[in-house]
Amino acid sequence: MGALVIDNKKYARILAKALPRVITTRAEHERMLAEVEHLMDKGEHRTPEEDAALDLMVRLIQDYEGKHHSLPNPSPREMLAYLMEQRGLKQADLLPIFNSRGYISDVIHGKRGISLPHARQLADFFKVSIELFI
Repeated sequence: MGALVIDNKKYARILAKALPRVITTRAEHERMLAEVEHLMDKGEHRTPEEDAALDLMVRLIQDYEGKHHSLPNPSPREMLAYLMEQRGLKQADLLPIFNSRGYISDVIHGKRGISLPHARQLADFFKVSIELFI
């Protein structure tokens, strides 16, 4: 996948509103989480500029949490379950990706892993980084 083409003026307006910066306090962490949640709620309606800002803010949050909350990263299966829950999706909503109810169930219940082709499709479907599913 090539680099996204973004409008720098639109991107600057988003950054000016969100004011992302290196997170050093719990309050700043909470504020940045709220900004990310707001952008995530837009789902497929996010602009390329919003996607770029979202990526930046997620990285800032991950950096802070890595230093202050040494929790293990969620597994690809846990991330899939979380994204489905956040969007109110059922297993049947993933049929276009997995083409089998049984396969979806096996992935959700940890009996099968997420293949690289499925990881790509899930990343595209949820509009998130493929790394969440690898």
